[in-house]
Amino acid sequence: MSRFSNLGHKLYQGEVSFDFVGRRKLWYSISGVIVLVAAIGLAMGLHLGIEFKGGSVYTVAKPGLSVSQAQDAVDKIVSSHPLVQSTDNGKIRIQVSSEDKTTSSEFTGKLSQEIGVPVAEIDTQVIGPSWGEQISNKALTGLIIFMILVTIYLAIAFEWRMAVAALVALIHDLLITIGVYALVGFEVTPGTVIGFLTILGYSLYDTVVVFDTVKENAKDLTKQNKLTYSDAANAGLNQTLVRSLNTTVVALLPVAALLFIGGGLLGAGTLNDISLALFIGLAAGAYSSICVATPLLAQLKEEQPEMKALAKRVAQRRAAEARAAAAKEAGDGEEIADEDLPAGMVGQRGRAAGTTRAKGRPSTKR
Repeated sequence: MSRFSNLGHKLYQGEVSFDFVGRRKLWYSISGVIVLVAAIGLAMGLHLGIEFKGGSVYTVAKPGLSVSQAQDAVDKIVSSHPLVQSTDNGKIRIQVSSEDKTTSSEFTGKLSQEIGVPVAEIDTQVIGPSWGEQISNKALTGLIIFMILVTIYLAIAFEWRMAVAALVALIHDLLITIGVYALVGFEVTPGTVIGFLTILGYSLYDTVVVFDTVKENAKDLTKQNKLTYSDAANAGLNQTLVRSLNTTVVALLPVAALLFIGGGLLGAGTLNDISLALFIGLAAGAYSSICVATPLLAQLKEEQPEMKALAKRVAQRRAAEARAAAAKEAGDGEEIADEDLPAGMVGQRGRAAGTTRAKGRPSTKR
């Protein structure tokens, strides 16, 4: 068995534990900084594709024509800095915004002269701004409906506190992904929207897996005085930690191949829109399910009166056990009295060391 498998077994059995819930202020601070940077990027504006703001798409197939050569030719025709990309089938894709006043016929005529390709071989597609507005509204509507359905499902299947924690994690992942997209300057296309919705589903799946384990650990929790709800939540988080990491790594590998190899090394720029959204979203979703959703759930649950009472009993028990351990280490022969322990714990009254009956000595009483 590998070391990683041994670690997973120890985490599940409770032999090794990382205190994620206890360090929630640290995770909140890290998330706050990341979200703030993402918000700054979002305030700078997203680079919307022509599917959302309207424009024209020209596709050219010419052997030996590079992206830089096509970019130089296009810059001589228009001044709006159009997007020039290579497609996965070796063609050059040129996007011109509707803000540019050059007509499609005028553009194709000048482009034909610059790159030496007949006008008939330049594929032209014109997208109106009204169509892009409809796509934007439908995407926003779908996102809102998704959030509502998720909240209702989690409130019914688990409880409203879990629904709130999961919803905060989803918004957290969405803000980070959109903010990074704005900072990088990648174009937002319908593929990007698909990527956003995909990562929300993945993030929700990872969070539900953790919450289900936490729910099992918290069953009949108020009937004992050894663990608080935060302890039970942290135990559930550690039990599913290796599973979450394995799932995330396996999901990130193909996405990383699309982003860095397909879009970066091979130059297939059309892969970047969905692969970047998936890569950032999957990583943020794994982080939020571990360091945001579960600690937030524990914080909300600890505000319940019964959980406050449980935390008080656990603190009393641990304090009594600490005093007993200190007294034993001091070697004064004293034990903690029964009245010093919480209900359900029985201690031994102190006896002087000299009066303790020797083990195995027969009693003289008849």
